[in-house]
Amino acid sequence: MNRQKGRSSDAIIAPEIVMEFDSLQEAYDFYNIYSWEIGFGIRYGQSKKNVAKSKTVQEITCGCEPKHVNTKSACCGCLAMIRLHRTTDNGWYIHEFRKDHNHGLAMNRGEKMQWPSHKNIDPRIKALVKNLRDNNIGLTKAFIVIGSFFGAMENVPFNKRSLRTLCANISRDHSEDDVKKTFDLFSELKMKDPNFRDSCLADKDGNIRALMWTNGKSRMQYKQFGDAITFDTTYRTNLYDMPFGLFVGVNNNFQSIILGGVLLTNERTETFEWVFKEFVSLMGGKAPVTILTDQCRAMELAIAVVLPGTTHRWCKWHVLRKAKEHMGLLYSKASGFRDEFHKILEYMITVEEFEAAWAILIAKYGFQDHPFLTQIYEVREMWAKPYFAGNFCARMTST
Repeated sequence: MNRQKGRSSDAIIAPEIVMEFDSLQEAYDFYNIYSWEIGFGIRYGQSKKNVAKSKTVQEITCGCEPKHVNTKSACCGCLAMIRLHRTTDNGWYIHEFRKDHNHGLAMNRGEKMQWPSHKNIDPRIKALVKNLRDNNIGLTKAFIVIGSFFGAMENVPFNKRSLRTLCANISRDHSEDDVKKTFDLFSELKMKDPNFRDSCLADKDGNIRALMWTNGKSRMQYKQFGDAITFDTTYRTNLYDMPFGLFVGVNNNFQSIILGGVLLTNERTETFEWVFKEFVSLMGGKAPVTILTDQCRAMELAIAVVLPGTTHRWCKWHVLRKAKEHMGLLYSKASGFRDEFHKILEYMITVEEFEAAWAILIAKYGFQDHPFLTQIYEVREMWAKPYFAGNFCARMTST
């Protein structure tokens, strides 16, 4: 007999004798929804097979029903269950329904989520998630949309971690098909553009780890304007949340030009070595004179190995963004520091002017021991304008 009542509502469809289902999975999903509303978890119980080794009887029991006679688990021997029998057309129907539990029932979402059966996601919700991800809806927004179907976020019968796992499985299930579609698209582009080029990096198991491409127009523009380029991997707005890198240049009208793109599965040094090596190869073997990147250490190491003759500098936009992140209110308009800091970056012509202005700025605001300013000063040749003199940059930023 119940010691504690779970949720009860006229909207709950309770199991009934002779209720039919097309498959065991459909019956399981139905009973699992019922168990969520009532406040318990379920699992597959005992089954029987005929001489042809086909199941004819299947029990789906309360999660508190012991799995073994001599079990040492916390199961309390609850007898609540549904017993399914196979129909003549290979469907299933409820032959027996035991409603009563001998234990307390979960009253809130947190308690219900402790049952393994409620960490699974309903097939209909899986279909919804797939449609949302196919339309490039992010994980958080997808969870909010699902919450609207259940009336409130606390009513969703799974957590965000389960949703993340589902999204990863969806991506993995469709990855091979998507790779095929990608190469089919590349084949079409090559037919339209004989100078289109692509390259892929695969591991020892044949899995693609990086994919790069460029077209004829980009290759031609690189020959004319490829002395200074930028490379940025701050874009992750694709279905698989993969880093997407763009090689960008500037033409003689100071207009940005796209030189190539690459999708990555990681941002390790060896991967970036392949990226920069393949980029130069696809562009005909000519390395850039100058390359701007963010402050990624893996990129820095890779450029030193693959492009030893190329001057590597940090993008000013990334330096200023890091300054805002690390300095907080000290970098606000009210402090006055920001405007003077920008002035040093923009208007100091010589190394001597920069060094003098920097010393005055640090002393004025008492930032001699500020960790961020100390760090970037030590590598000022990577970003400060006077140290950039002689290295063509064409007013470029990587964003």
